[in-house]
Amino acid sequence: MLRNTTALLLATVAVLVVVASAAAAGGRAGPTGVIYVTSQGLYYDTFVTASSLPMRGPFQKLEMSQTGPQTEFGPGQPGYLGGRWWMDVNGNEMQDEEDMFFLCPLLGPGRAAR
Repeated sequence: MLRNTTALLLATVAVLVVVASAAAAGGRAGPTGVIYVTSQGLYYDTFVTASSLPMRGPFQKLEMSQTGPQTEFGPGQPGYLGGRWWMDVNGNEMQDEEDMFFLCPLLGPGRAAR
């Protein structure tokens, strides 16, 4: 129970930080967050274009690490879904209605440093 609550809190904070940054920029899309792509060893800027999507179609898993959000695949790789993310809020490793689904495209080029 505590793990689910903590995961929900972390996921909500991560999305809200990016959404709040976009709102502070006058509602314009802009580079307001950073996502690390583990298979490339690169960081990409991102911004939220839709903070809540219905659970339809394919989504790529976005995980929180000690250094921030990360994922396995990035631009130019099979498995990258254009920034259609899901966060496993309830920790059951399955996409379900309790998880978060949102859109944050990764902006290239990637870079080695945050």
